[in-house]
Amino acid sequence: MDLSLLYYSLQWLAGFIAFVTIWGWVPLDNWWVRGVEFPRIQIMVLGIIAWIGMIVFFSEWQLGQWLLFIVLSITLAFQLRMVLPYTRLWKKEVQKAKNKPEGEAHQLKIMVSNVLTPNNETQKLVDLVKHRQPDILITLETDKKWEKALQQIESDYPYTVKVPLDNLYGMHLYSKLELIDPEVKYLMIDDIPSIHTQLRLQGGRVIWLYCLHPMPPSPTEADKSTTRDAELLMVGKHIKENKQTAILAGDLNDVAWSKTTRRFQRISGLLDPRIGRHFINTFHVKYPFLRWALDHIFHSACFTVVDIKRMPSIGSDHFPVMTTLQYEPEETSKQEGNAPTAEAEDVAEADSKIEEGKKEGKKMSDERKEAQGSFS
Repeated sequence: MDLSLLYYSLQWLAGFIAFVTIWGWVPLDNWWVRGVEFPRIQIMVLGIIAWIGMIVFFSEWQLGQWLLFIVLSITLAFQLRMVLPYTRLWKKEVQKAKNKPEGEAHQLKIMVSNVLTPNNETQKLVDLVKHRQPDILITLETDKKWEKALQQIESDYPYTVKVPLDNLYGMHLYSKLELIDPEVKYLMIDDIPSIHTQLRLQGGRVIWLYCLHPMPPSPTEADKSTTRDAELLMVGKHIKENKQTAILAGDLNDVAWSKTTRRFQRISGLLDPRIGRHFINTFHVKYPFLRWALDHIFHSACFTVVDIKRMPSIGSDHFPVMTTLQYEPEETSKQEGNAPTAEAEDVAEADSKIEEGKKEGKKMSDERKEAQGSFS
């Protein structure tokens, strides 16, 4: 390749990386702004390539290249700050579970799987569940077809909550542990459910479990991230205000390093077991270079981590993920210090976002009803 062409290509790449990063700082909820929060790993990798490449041509720099390099360095530092917490280079937010005798180790295995409604390879998930034996299985995008297929596992899961839908937002919860007063709620949009339930652990302690799957900001779904952000913040605020011991899990259609997810952590006080470990990128199965973490689990400080793993593909566009937690209340005070704390600005912003989300959700609910009526 002509060296001058390579030099200009690297400058173009540097400018693109700087632009995309700065674009993501624009305080708008539109999908064409918030979408750039997802591929931070990819942006970071390309940014490092551009940064090194520009240094190779250092002798050719003029004022424009100096300015471009400074801007690229600032934006690359920002991307690194967002991504590095989800690597081993960062302090663990949740400590490794202690080895305890089998009778004393109260562990909880939770599997989250977005199955992709049109996916017909139902037996793959059934076989995976039978092999891995999670205590809790949360399935997303499940319809009547999937509900019927999952009847094969119900003998092992006496407690269930079933919300079969054909709108890509169906949700099922299967539990070996007792569910207490489970409720299906529609927090923002009339046909997008979430499951809220109490759960009795092996040792008898009762905690809360929240299963969420809000609508993503995208050109084919929601024009804005408003309802997604509001749903997550509403649940986080509820957990904090009621001083609940809780686990929140699901496909949040958001990445861990987004401003909303980080604010949710500060508002709720819940911990992210991936911090100080690894990304657990679950989407998209078919495009390894375009993967990010959409399926999440957050939990109170009384839990430590035994393991968190991405499972084999089941034919969906998401990989399932299984997290094994251990209930260790004696570690609560130590781990609470690892939880990010909310500022007054976070509380005010969360309240504002929740109100915006309710208004946007009503508008979208009316539009979806009208659209369904026109097809009926």
